[in-house]
Amino acid sequence: MADYENFIFKIDTDGIALVTWDMPDRSMNVFTEAVMEEIEALVDRVAGDDEIKGVVFTSGKDSFSGGADLAMLQKIMSQFHATKAKDADKAARELFGNAGRMSWLWRKVETCGKPWVSAINGTCMGGAFELSLACHGRVAVNDDSIRLALPEVKVGIFPGAGGTQRVPRLANTQEALQMLTSGQNLSPKKAKAMGLVHEIVPKKKLIEAAKKLIRDGLEPVQPWDEKGFKLPGGPVYSPAGANLWPAAIAILRRETYGNYPAAAAILKCVYEGLLVPFDTALTIEQRYFTQILQTREAEVMVRSLFISLQDLNKGARRPQDVPASKLRKVGVLGAGFMGAGIAFVTAKAGIPVVLIDRDQEAADKGKAHSAKLMDGLIKKGRATEAEKEKLLSLITATPDYAALEGADLVIEAVFEDSAVKREVMERAEAVLRSSAVFASNTSTIPITDLARNSQRPKNFIGIHFFSPVDRMMLVEVILGKKTGDKALAVALDYVRAIRKTPIVVNDTRGFYVNRCVLRYMDEAYSMLIEGVPAPMIENAARMAGMPVGPLALSDEIAVDLVQKIMKQTIRDLGEKAVDPRRMGLIDTLVDKHGRFGRKNGKGFYEYPAKPAKKHLWPNLKTLYPQQDPEKIDIEELKSRFLYVIALEAARVMEEGIVIDPREGDLGAILGFGFAPYTGGPLSFIDGIGAATFIERAGQLKKKYGNQFKPPKLLAEMAQKGERFYGRFAPAGEIQKAA
Repeated sequence: MADYENFIFKIDTDGIALVTWDMPDRSMNVFTEAVMEEIEALVDRVAGDDEIKGVVFTSGKDSFSGGADLAMLQKIMSQFHATKAKDADKAARELFGNAGRMSWLWRKVETCGKPWVSAINGTCMGGAFELSLACHGRVAVNDDSIRLALPEVKVGIFPGAGGTQRVPRLANTQEALQMLTSGQNLSPKKAKAMGLVHEIVPKKKLIEAAKKLIRDGLEPVQPWDEKGFKLPGGPVYSPAGANLWPAAIAILRRETYGNYPAAAAILKCVYEGLLVPFDTALTIEQRYFTQILQTREAEVMVRSLFISLQDLNKGARRPQDVPASKLRKVGVLGAGFMGAGIAFVTAKAGIPVVLIDRDQEAADKGKAHSAKLMDGLIKKGRATEAEKEKLLSLITATPDYAALEGADLVIEAVFEDSAVKREVMERAEAVLRSSAVFASNTSTIPITDLARNSQRPKNFIGIHFFSPVDRMMLVEVILGKKTGDKALAVALDYVRAIRKTPIVVNDTRGFYVNRCVLRYMDEAYSMLIEGVPAPMIENAARMAGMPVGPLALSDEIAVDLVQKIMKQTIRDLGEKAVDPRRMGLIDTLVDKHGRFGRKNGKGFYEYPAKPAKKHLWPNLKTLYPQQDPEKIDIEELKSRFLYVIALEAARVMEEGIVIDPREGDLGAILGFGFAPYTGGPLSFIDGIGAATFIERAGQLKKKYGNQFKPPKLLAEMAQKGERFYGRFAPAGEIQKAA
């Protein structure tokens, strides 16, 4: 019998209620206000009905739940900002109440007097896992593809519905802290080993196993509500605690450099919460959660890494009047590292791929890359031999271009040479139907230039992947001057099919991400030339929030490739386009010392044989006179990195290369890891304010050069009091600026 909009409620002959969460018109269950209200009604119904002996709570969909609906969180935060402008105290009180709504509802579940068992049939995230932890029993399907997690810290908040209190009361404190502060995914087996799940069973036996727990006398009382409860990891004030907490604080500082308030709040919640009774602990968590929701970091990370990410993944930039395309066959030209990676992610999405190279041996080598990647997944328990064979069966490796016949999309990923690209394009177009879309994976050559050689300029587009393709989640879709809506729609449909995030970029040298990356590395080269010690350069970048230092990144890209880019830039734009000092530095490394980067084991870093770790090349300090480290302002180094990238992002917006601020922010974060806590370079500027940002940029310009010259756009925005999220309305469904 169906008494609710989002739940199916059935009582069996044993008096066990089976509550099946199955939201209509949704592919995944999420928490909305309506869902919360119905869960509260369910709890009241169960508590008040003597015939009901217990509850099994499960999902009617393939996954259990993804957690809270972004609209609910957005509404809470927008209500706070709106009320704060009128009455700050009232806004804080309302936010405190909203922050605790889910937490106290889950507390109501575990104290209702009837046993609840969560039957986890699929991936269970965030608030849904917190609800499961509030249930007295937890049974999960024994499937390694299922993920259980509390990932909130990744979007600037933390598990504020009891997660910081229940996890360390069920699991060892050290494991609990690691899980909470990293947002790591757990398999059902790992969750059981930690004590977060009671049983793992085959899918067919899930509901019966959950009911059996109730029939066998599962007590409707949580361990922490019973007298004499002892923490699995021991008390905070104990020898174990004395060893754990100082180290935990130091590790968090090392990993975050104090840039993520939510991660620090998790440690505070756990530490303080474990010293007091459970209800008091929930109040402590609620207070910290209220504080975190008011931070700039939470505001922009939720917007960029949650709301904007979902919008773009759902096709916010896709032309709506073009019918959806189902790709039946994709061609990849070039079976080198990039082409092989593209073939892998395409086949992994279940799409047949034709992988072409100059001869059968080269094509087979590209296909072997997919086999190697699948072997790695199998070793980690994330794939099976059957899945490997199925994926490989979708890849046809051949030198024969005739095999491309019938392809809906062909992606060229050959050497960065216009003549080579023109040759393979002509051979491919000779067998493709006129409606097929041709894409180039070029990272440097303008799409418009390449399209001049095409028979189908309207169906010619750029699809720029990042290396390694299987791990990098961003794809730049580049529009040439003649690219049509159909080509854009097909490209975005393809990117969505392979489960990556697209940003749409208008044609220019370096597109968007590479322009920002080159500014990042160039600023490091300037610092090195100024005599800033290389370790300070790398550490300052990481302290600013970058995941990889600019010198290490140069090695990954290849120092000799950086040299080629610089030389090509000079040929195309003139001598003034590249700072001769930076050119000299790179020439010295490549031509004089043969240091090409990681690929030949020596670049800015040395790469000794394992198990030894890479380390900076000691002779870097001999290339230029060194400054006294004690006299170098580390905060200024951090600012230089953040400002030089943000200014380039602003220039890209001014030039109309990127037109949607969501894409500017996400492109930088996903493309090269621009300080996620800022929400992205455009959010970084918005957070500082255009006027203040220009003032600081001007100071840096006087000391370090024109790379810090603010574009006219920022001056205009400062004069009008504008922000990027406001002046530039996001394409598609307009999102209000937070």
